[in-house]
Amino acid sequence: MLGFIAVNHLVVRFHEQEKALGRRLYALAQAEQSAGRVDRAIPYLRAAISYSRDNPQYQLGLARALRDTGRTDEAESYLIRLWEKDPQDGPINLALGRLFARENDVARAIQYYHNAAYGVWAQNSADNGLGARFELVRYLLQRKAATDAQSELISMSSSLPDDPALQLQLGDLFFQAQDFQRALAEYEHVLRKQPSQLQAAVGAGKAAFQLHRYREAEKYFSRAAANDQAKPLLEVVRVILDSDPDDPAISASERVRRIKKAFQHAGSRLDECREDSAVVADLRQRWGAVKSKVLRTTHFNDDLNAAMGLVFEIEQQTQRCAPAAPTDQALLLLANDGAYSHP
Repeated sequence: MLGFIAVNHLVVRFHEQEKALGRRLYALAQAEQSAGRVDRAIPYLRAAISYSRDNPQYQLGLARALRDTGRTDEAESYLIRLWEKDPQDGPINLALGRLFARENDVARAIQYYHNAAYGVWAQNSADNGLGARFELVRYLLQRKAATDAQSELISMSSSLPDDPALQLQLGDLFFQAQDFQRALAEYEHVLRKQPSQLQAAVGAGKAAFQLHRYREAEKYFSRAAANDQAKPLLEVVRVILDSDPDDPAISASERVRRIKKAFQHAGSRLDECREDSAVVADLRQRWGAVKSKVLRTTHFNDDLNAAMGLVFEIEQQTQRCAPAAPTDQALLLLANDGAYSHP
């Protein structure tokens, strides 16, 4: 009896030593990975598993390292075995989502990212699940799958915690997915809670700009006038608001003034253009032919309407001549904005 107890004690002690050695090897592997030497972590991870074959943490670590060094077939084999034992495990599903994203298997990547989002995590389950959903959206955007990304974001927005930092992220991703209306709504939500939030003001201005809502864009860019992104756009927006001849808020005389000013600017643009082409030569001839009539006109008529059309054509056809100044950018936007609105 005493002999059995002694042997059992030795066996237990041996297994504890094996586990301790496995932990040390795993720690060495983590150190290599933290230093960016993922390939050098793999032998340590294999050795750690040899001392603790049933440790899912070591197996998951090895699978991730194999995936990140391009050995995806072996990584998939490890991960699928782990998943079959615990299909609700959040980290395992996330690792599979990243694996299939790496392999450009979009359908399976989405499947496992969704599993990770609603899976079981040892801690911070809600945060990790939300992180998986944000990561999936970024993956879809990277693949230019804007429609799929929009669907994910719309689903997220209905259950997102009332947290300005998360709503700001959501706004940025909606913007990248080219859903500018929802992006603007998210930025505005942030600004209602944090009026001085600079990134939200810039984002709201850019979203309003894309929606052709230039008065709103001017309001938001003004809040962030010193910002490197906002400053040049604010200048363009202000030129648009001061140049648009179709603004219903201006008088008839102001409309005439704006068309004449734009017409003269277009003439200067042609003078500066050094491109020797039939198109530019034709534009010069047409501009010169109506110059005196346009500049003498005091009331809006069909001649001024045609002159503004010529201005837009000049701006569109001389983009290669010289860098566009704010006035040129504004006129180009007005030329392309068939649905320019005046909120």
